[in-house]
Amino acid sequence: MKLSRFLGASAVALTAMSGAVFAGGHGTTVCLITKTDTNPFFVKMREGAAAKAEELGMELKAFAGKIDGDHETQVQAIETCILDGAKGILITASDTSSIVPAVKQARDAGLLVIALDTPLTPIDAADATFATDNFLAGELIGKWAAGTMGDTSAAKIGMMNINVSQPTVGVLRNQGFLTGFGVELADPNKWGDETDARIINNEVTNANEEGGRKSMENLLTMDDGVNVLYTINEPAAAGAHETLKDFGKVDDVIVVSVDGGCPGVQAVADGAIGATSQQYPLLMASLGVAAVKTWADTGAKPENTPGKDFFDTGVALVTDNPVDGVPSISSAEGLELCWG
Repeated sequence: MKLSRFLGASAVALTAMSGAVFAGGHGTTVCLITKTDTNPFFVKMREGAAAKAEELGMELKAFAGKIDGDHETQVQAIETCILDGAKGILITASDTSSIVPAVKQARDAGLLVIALDTPLTPIDAADATFATDNFLAGELIGKWAAGTMGDTSAAKIGMMNINVSQPTVGVLRNQGFLTGFGVELADPNKWGDETDARIINNEVTNANEEGGRKSMENLLTMDDGVNVLYTINEPAAAGAHETLKDFGKVDDVIVVSVDGGCPGVQAVADGAIGATSQQYPLLMASLGVAAVKTWADTGAKPENTPGKDFFDTGVALVTDNPVDGVPSISSAEGLELCWG
């Protein structure tokens, strides 16, 4: 799929959702609740939401957890949004099942709740979900890693996840990667129960650089022959790369990731990451804000992408070493589309 064609189609979708809306005093409030306010992915999401809210004459109130996994702060933010009379909430949930009662409380109070990037459990606990197809994002890097390796029978795979609460975004990426690589899944709704001897371990990183560094140390302690590394996101991959440099193993490990931020795409160009699946947080957030405005004005809820139970905001594999049968764009193209 040509990315320019996808972005053009998304712009049409945004126009259709927002309709003929003009700024006229910031009378409609929308809340954005992210996992953290430091990860570049969520920083860009906030920028996209703020720009679209300003364009549509809305007030944006932004909240974030202290770290990835800070569930309680997100619950408190939902309660604040209800009390403040917001019309809608856009949320990237840290704990996708435990947040559901608070989300139900918001919906019962008349707010439109849209999950961004990370589907709730169950997915219909939110009114809508705007997200990357995270299973596909994982599957693309899995297929690329397998194609790059060739004979995968000697693979020693390290897996770097978010945290033990297993939010859906992490499960989908993990299981997508394993599927793409050719590993038989057990329960596709969770990670860590596979029996394939090629998997060295499933580590948790809190999706940050320090977590990636420590997880790579753990993996190399368990087996210094690790030669394939899946990382939940590019900050975790960056930490892993530092450890690989310390151990003199940068050239021994195929590293893949998901995000598509500018530092991550540059890491692909520099050879620190072999391939990454690029997603588009600014688009997710701007579409979400527009959907809340439409809901406030007309009562109409956003529709899913045909054939899916969410609105798909797109994904593209970024690599400078393409593999036959796995569609991709170059790091140069990815840098033109990156964020952060």
